[in-house]
Amino acid sequence: MDFDTENRILPSDIPSDATDFGRRRVLSVLAASAAAAGLSPLSEPAVAQAARGLSPAAGASKAPPVPPFKRNARWSVTEAPNSWDDITTYNNFYEFGLDKSDPYEKAQAFRTRPWSVDIAGEAEVTGRFTLEDIIKPHALEERVYRFRCVEGWSRIVPWLGFPLGDLLKRFRPTSRAKFVEMTTLLDPRQMPGQRTGVLDWPYVEGLRIDEAMHPLTLLAVGLHGRWLPNQSGAPLRLVVPWKYGFKSVKSIVRIRFTERQPRTSWNVAAPEEYGFFANVNPAVDHPRWSQAKERRIGAGFLAPRIDTLPFNGYAAEVASLYRGLDLRRFY
Repeated sequence: MDFDTENRILPSDIPSDATDFGRRRVLSVLAASAAAAGLSPLSEPAVAQAARGLSPAAGASKAPPVPPFKRNARWSVTEAPNSWDDITTYNNFYEFGLDKSDPYEKAQAFRTRPWSVDIAGEAEVTGRFTLEDIIKPHALEERVYRFRCVEGWSRIVPWLGFPLGDLLKRFRPTSRAKFVEMTTLLDPRQMPGQRTGVLDWPYVEGLRIDEAMHPLTLLAVGLHGRWLPNQSGAPLRLVVPWKYGFKSVKSIVRIRFTERQPRTSWNVAAPEEYGFFANVNPAVDHPRWSQAKERRIGAGFLAPRIDTLPFNGYAAEVASLYRGLDLRRFY
């Protein structure tokens, strides 16, 4: 989608200490463009059809206690994690609104149990699986990862989960499975942001199969030793620590193995700004701001920005996945 030249945001428009510069303002342009084009939110029949019965019913049961877990020191950074409040009150989750506080304020009544995930595509085992089916066979572990947002802020998060690859192996992907596509729940009744036209809902993200199978790629079910709160992507979310945060799709209801590269939400909305790979790279600027430095959440606005690391500090583990690719071109 092209934006009007007079509405395009220039780098000079972005305050140096803005907390949510960039996409939020782009989204306002997208929303205005959608309204001008006469686009409207999904109708109720379309909502019901798209949700496909995966929207949890009223009176959903409470989550069971978190099972015992240990920290995986091999895959954890030594930096001090951000606090629970830092992590859970400042989020991008546009299904609940465009402001950083919207997910915390508007997701509290979101029902995440019971929950199901559809497995589809190029795999020997497909079908619908309950949340318990997904989690129970796996030992949970804590991993402390760096998290870098494309907007230029970062934090340290103690995630609770298990390797995505361990789950995917259970479905026995075929030799035709080159990519993994993941989709967020579509339920505008619970997710008010989906009543707008700022993205083509539901939210879709994807990885190459080798990225999805990498031991760093985590299917997260909690943080700080608790189940994921609603605003952080409950009950299941992806975490890919060497990529910008928008790759980490939340509230997953569908996993599909595909032969072709999936059409992912931000890449469709603004392909000149958000690439499919979206690896953290301080040498490649976003078209409207530098990616060389980042602001660490919790450090205060007066704290100096810190240098962004190639692959968010995970180059030793993942750079080999992209050997031969021009990482400037394949942003």
